[in-house]
Amino acid sequence: MSGFDLSAILGNPEYATMLLHGIEMTFIIYAGSWSLAMALAIMLLAIRLSPFRFGDPLVAAYVSYHRNVPTLVQLMLWYFGIFTLMPNGVATWLASHNAEAIFAVIGLGLCQAAYFSEDLRSGVRSVGPGQMEAARALGHGYVSAMRFVIMPQGVRNALPPLINHSVSLFKNSSLAVVIGASELTHAVKEIENLSFRTFEIYLIGTVLYLFFSLVIMSIGAYLSMRADPARSARA
Repeated sequence: MSGFDLSAILGNPEYATMLLHGIEMTFIIYAGSWSLAMALAIMLLAIRLSPFRFGDPLVAAYVSYHRNVPTLVQLMLWYFGIFTLMPNGVATWLASHNAEAIFAVIGLGLCQAAYFSEDLRSGVRSVGPGQMEAARALGHGYVSAMRFVIMPQGVRNALPPLINHSVSLFKNSSLAVVIGASELTHAVKEIENLSFRTFEIYLIGTVLYLFFSLVIMSIGAYLSMRADPARSARA
């Protein structure tokens, strides 16, 4: 075999198609798990901020489990454990509708929700208590004050860690390869097995992950600037 040759990968239509499919599946898993994580995070935050404290221990337990058990183990538990315990009809339907991607979305989304909820909670807690008092003095009820005064400031404060964890979620989508999801890392491994161009294909995979991570970070930086008028004016 000749030396370093990227054209052996990039010039092959079959390999290019496999890479494009892997990128598409990676973003499907990422978008699905991000949406699930954010929806659950908002629910967990609402429970923690509610006047009723009975849900606090449950949310704390949820966050503790998902932050302390490796994401890879959680994915394997869902696919190799819970999947096998499902009724035959449900398992058959999932198997015929890309079960690997579905469980990747579920596992990653549930795990990331713990991080997102803590980011949002920290953002809300960083808002001064005088803001709630001022909102109530202006006639806002608790829900209205949270919606129009506290939450907008809290989300703005939480943007930096939310962006960091969003990038981490994108990178963690590569863990779905262990349950057979045909995402980018899976495509890279398949091309390596077919071409025996180990360095070239892993270099391409590395560059692709770096590029898309930087794109997500750039979008996050833009949103942070738009959300902070003072910072935008300084820029």
